[in-house]
Amino acid sequence: MFDRGEVLRKLALNAVRLTGIAPLAEPWTGGVGAILMLHRVTATPAKPRGVNRHLTISPFFLDAVIADMKRRGYSFVSMDEVVERLKKGGAPPRFAAITADDAYRDNLTEALPVLESHDAPITIYVAPGLINGEVDLWWELVEDIVDARDRFYLSTPEGRVAVDCSSPSRKFAALVRLHDFLTRDVREQDQRGIVRDLARSVGVDHAAPRRETLMTWEEVRAAARHPLVTIGAHSVHHYNLRRLSDADARREIADAAAMLAIELGEIPKHMAYPYGYSWAVGEREVRMAEEAGFVSAVTTRHGLLQPAHAGNLHALPRLSVNGRYQRVAHIRTMLTGLTTPLANRGRIVVTV
Repeated sequence: MFDRGEVLRKLALNAVRLTGIAPLAEPWTGGVGAILMLHRVTATPAKPRGVNRHLTISPFFLDAVIADMKRRGYSFVSMDEVVERLKKGGAPPRFAAITADDAYRDNLTEALPVLESHDAPITIYVAPGLINGEVDLWWELVEDIVDARDRFYLSTPEGRVAVDCSSPSRKFAALVRLHDFLTRDVREQDQRGIVRDLARSVGVDHAAPRRETLMTWEEVRAAARHPLVTIGAHSVHHYNLRRLSDADARREIADAAAMLAIELGEIPKHMAYPYGYSWAVGEREVRMAEEAGFVSAVTTRHGLLQPAHAGNLHALPRLSVNGRYQRVAHIRTMLTGLTTPLANRGRIVVTV
């Protein structure tokens, strides 16, 4: 499907790389390290043409990125060590941490063997409500709903509305409409019921995406026992925290740590904000993460680590390693730091 934004981003990356500007800027923009963000890592995605395909990279690409970064002098460290190095000013050599959101099963079965070959640690951020089925992978489920029928009916404040899904372009438009409806027009806590009702109406198993792609608690515990794996918190229900009341947002953050401690026998020290962009996390959420006792918290803001992040440990940026940019050259360009001010209105130190 044509994605104008993706085309423009790739043009910008290629322009920066081909002009030779990036290496010249690196001494000023390159920072002291980077946190890489993954979601799915698999050689056999179930929906290679699906709208969520950007969440997936191949294990071969992950291997190539790590190998290239090691050749260029990066050392791969845990999130614990990221915090310690930032507190010490981020002295050379440059370092990188690998993180993964949502606890997809392929992190354990396909990514971990690659990480073992490089002795590279990973932090996997887990939302207990996703693992135990209290909430669903709604962004995957809505794609199944739209694919299942040529039409479905959506109950809105204006009444029951027929949504046409009879062609590829109309399916894409339906997905956009449904995504906007769920993230803007209804409460976070109401998403589950609405999506499950829609799934039932078109004959789709609401639990299938979660069951087929996410780890079970047994697998999360197995991952936690691995010497290269750290388990972090990703809120309880993967809600957009900024859309919640103070009390609800605080519970989402604090209860995730408590639930993971019960399941794993250890309180998680690190957190990732669900979604992580500016409409999902701000100064309030950063303050709550710190008050909950987390040592660090990461966003999805595009950026590298700078010495100033020692004072912003609960608003750390990351570089998304995703299916849109499966070229080592793109990652190299991002690691120069030149794309950071381009993505953040001139800022090099990215927080919230």
